[in-house]
Amino acid sequence: MDELPLGFLLVDTARLYRARIDRAFEQAGLGLTAGEARTLAHVNINPGLRQGALAIRMNVEPMTMVGFLDRLEARGLVVREPDPTDRRAKIVCLTPEAQPLLERVMAAAAVARGDALAGLTPAERDVFRDMLTRVRANLCQSNRGEEP
Repeated sequence: MDELPLGFLLVDTARLYRARIDRAFEQAGLGLTAGEARTLAHVNINPGLRQGALAIRMNVEPMTMVGFLDRLEARGLVVREPDPTDRRAKIVCLTPEAQPLLERVMAAAAVARGDALAGLTPAERDVFRDMLTRVRANLCQSNRGEEP
């Protein structure tokens, strides 16, 4: 079989990785859907993002994001505050109550990450992360307006 095209390999690997993370979230008994757990992780990694930008980062429809945020807000885990630069837009922030659950989310993600990186040495993991970071930066630059 010929070598797989890079695009196929990246997209398929991302699909499989997301499925593994979702399974880890479900197995951790978080009391959240996988989408809600991913939302908490994204808000933590990208503080101060607008609700719409968060949907783009997570590659979900805006209405799907609204559902995730409605449920997380009802549980007191996030708040949506007006963006000071555009009062029509909402900034998503974690509440202090989210921290214990977020730690469990991150622990479950670490299990999935360990599975994905099994067999790679620490040096290989560092090189892999560096390469992905550089490819991502290249793509962000070529897709002007997309933030890294």
